[in-house]
Amino acid sequence: MASDDGQQPSEEPEYKVYRSRGGLRSRLPSADLSSLRDKARRSLPGRGPGKDRKPGDRPKLKSERAGGRRWKRWLIIVPVAWILISFLAFAISSQIQSTKLADSAKATLGGNPFLLVSPQTILVIGTDARDPKTLEPGAETRQRCVDQGAHGDIPHAGCPGFRADTLMLVRAGGGKFQKLSIPRDSFAEIPGNSPQKINAGYAFGGAGLEVRTVEQFLGISIDHVVIIDFTGFQDFINAIGGVKIDVPRRLCADISGGKSNGGITLDLSKGEHTLDGEEALAYSRIRKPKDCPGKGKSEFSFGYDDLDRAAAQQRVLNGIKSRLTSPWRLPYNFIKGPFIGWSAPKAFVTDMGALSMPQLILSTAIAGSGGTDVLCARPNSGCGVGPGDSIDVPDSERRRAVKAFMG
Repeated sequence: MASDDGQQPSEEPEYKVYRSRGGLRSRLPSADLSSLRDKARRSLPGRGPGKDRKPGDRPKLKSERAGGRRWKRWLIIVPVAWILISFLAFAISSQIQSTKLADSAKATLGGNPFLLVSPQTILVIGTDARDPKTLEPGAETRQRCVDQGAHGDIPHAGCPGFRADTLMLVRAGGGKFQKLSIPRDSFAEIPGNSPQKINAGYAFGGAGLEVRTVEQFLGISIDHVVIIDFTGFQDFINAIGGVKIDVPRRLCADISGGKSNGGITLDLSKGEHTLDGEEALAYSRIRKPKDCPGKGKSEFSFGYDDLDRAAAQQRVLNGIKSRLTSPWRLPYNFIKGPFIGWSAPKAFVTDMGALSMPQLILSTAIAGSGGTDVLCARPNSGCGVGPGDSIDVPDSERRRAVKAFMG
């Protein structure tokens, strides 16, 4: 009971109501259990995107999927990098070789580096130099003289000079690939010297004079020159796994004095052969076959001349092209790519460097096998015997060959 002096409030007292905010935990999004159950159902065998999974399989984690993608990227990056290394090795080696060509030879050339779009004429020269290690009597073995001849320089410093052992024109670029072999014994005017066999131009004035001699002989302009380096040529042939050629008749010969004099002796039966670097070079240089042992006729019996020799050289050239462009050789060429890229330019000394040589290879691969022609090889060529057992090539045969060669 209230006291007399206390009074009951006439109305409810005033007050404010505050609603407390939830803690940090309450602000976090709550797990959506229903969506998790749906994902789990879809991952079961026979459900949704995971219907091909087997019972007990778990979905792949994000890190596992990323790892799979990384492996796929490496499967692309590594082959592309290997190809780039191969091209880089080829370009560097080409540039090094281009610095070796004598300035006197470069001064006679008028080509440009754009072979992919512009067909150009290339003179391929092989000399009659011998390996300095040969025991062949009378062979020039002084290294400085051999190097002088290999670089196409004008003979000097007591070096006698080498003759051109091989003369072949190649028309390449712009989708073309034609070949024309000039017999080394063709009778020709040599600027500044008396008329004689065309291969003497190299002995008198190096690659530069040989270029001018061929230009005058055929009435054409030569854009580039390639001098075969024997050691580099052998290494290149070995790098591509040899060359396959078809020998028309059995052939036996001693080259650079034969095996007994530090050279090589060949005995090739009729039919298909795969030649290594040393054998391919020897086959290209045969001038006088010998009688083969045993029964049966060989090239010695039929008579082997400069035209047969030129045809043999073109077989080797075609064999190289086939090795480099055949789809069946693609795995081998890919694996050996950097080694082939480095050794290929070392087979030649040429004015074509890092820009031109890759274009030459690409244009050769793009073009077909091209025509094969040899001066005076046709029965109705009108060629005869000239002074000093040379070959007299009439103007009509030269015009015919040039017309076919230039297209």
